[in-house]
Amino acid sequence: MEINFNTPALLFPAISLLLLAYTNRYLALANLIRKLHDEYMRGEKVEHLLQQIKILRKRINLVRQMQALGVFSFLCCVITMFGVYKQWTSLNGYIFGISLVSLLASLIISLIEIAQSTKALELELSDMEELDQSNFFQKIWKQREEKKD
Repeated sequence: MEINFNTPALLFPAISLLLLAYTNRYLALANLIRKLHDEYMRGEKVEHLLQQIKILRKRINLVRQMQALGVFSFLCCVITMFGVYKQWTSLNGYIFGISLVSLLASLIISLIEIAQSTKALELELSDMEELDQSNFFQKIWKQREEKKD
């Protein structure tokens, strides 16, 4: 396969958008961590705090890996373009292949991070499910019965 300037250049916008999305995920996680830290420092009891911290730590590491692989993929695309300029025909295919594999790995890690994010949201929802399980109306009915006695 012959690689020309257009081949790696096709990945530039895709990788740029992915890096932007990864940076947004990182910033959202950073804000969430700061919020939890402030609540912890104020002494507010947060349900499932240790589980949230573990999930956030995993997610921040996954986002860091996603970003690193995305940047590495971008770098390999630039090296491929330089290789096209220098006519390194045999080396270009390998470097571009590494770029694609790196991008693929970044996307797979992104899927794992999304799964972790979903797990964190399910943990938050479990608090509200406990409200449903306690059956609010039964408590009111019980209080009403106690007042009658």
